[in-house]
Amino acid sequence: MTSAATPCDPLAIGPRALSKRCLDIGYFTNRGPAVLEFWQREIGLHCEEPVPYNQGLIQYRHALHGSIIKINTARDGVAYGVPSGYRELFIARADVSTPTTLADPDGNPITLVPPGYAGITGLGIRINVRALAAARHFYGSVMGFPALDQHRYAAGSTVVLLDEQPDAQPAGHWVNAGLRYLTLHVKRVDASYAAHVAAGATPGEAPYSIGRIARISFVRDADGNWIEVAQRAALAGPWWEDDAAGT
Repeated sequence: MTSAATPCDPLAIGPRALSKRCLDIGYFTNRGPAVLEFWQREIGLHCEEPVPYNQGLIQYRHALHGSIIKINTARDGVAYGVPSGYRELFIARADVSTPTTLADPDGNPITLVPPGYAGITGLGIRINVRALAAARHFYGSVMGFPALDQHRYAAGSTVVLLDEQPDAQPAGHWVNAGLRYLTLHVKRVDASYAAHVAAGATPGEAPYSIGRIARISFVRDADGNWIEVAQRAALAGPWWEDDAAGT
């Protein structure tokens, strides 16, 4: 994890304040059993009880370095080959001495790295971006992530690595196969979503509730990649009490 937050840290106070200082990683697959076996046997993670969501989605949650690897399946399946800028997931492992890239059953690259590699002590995510300047503005100014250098930003203990690829295609919808979205856990989702949009994020989906598990929303970066902005009741408390109080 990063050092203690300071009062000027936009991730600690104000409408964008976080309830968890790391990102979750979400992706979709039509090869649920094989992908689950990869994460549980090859990577060695424990799967929580599956969670059914709206429109026939089921999420299989795996805890890792404080983050959650969220493997999603859809009742009617998802499309493959839809562009996404999220290209590679890095996992720090104390038993690894040099970077080692594995491929999950869908071909997503999962790279195990020694702790400290590229500043990664938990998770890292490589994002292909068409214009580095636009991506730097988004992740630095819009999202409020501290810059580690020209290509890296710290979302708490998660490192975002920007890889400029001018021919990268704009990302498609988040409900498609592959690494599809990052989750930012905040203390107050409605205020946070509004603050990110006001700062320049492209609206994705306005806040809505998933029962009383979480209230979620989505914004998109300069290349269309999806970032879930979520208030999970177990982390930030119930949003419905805020609604009842008119706050």
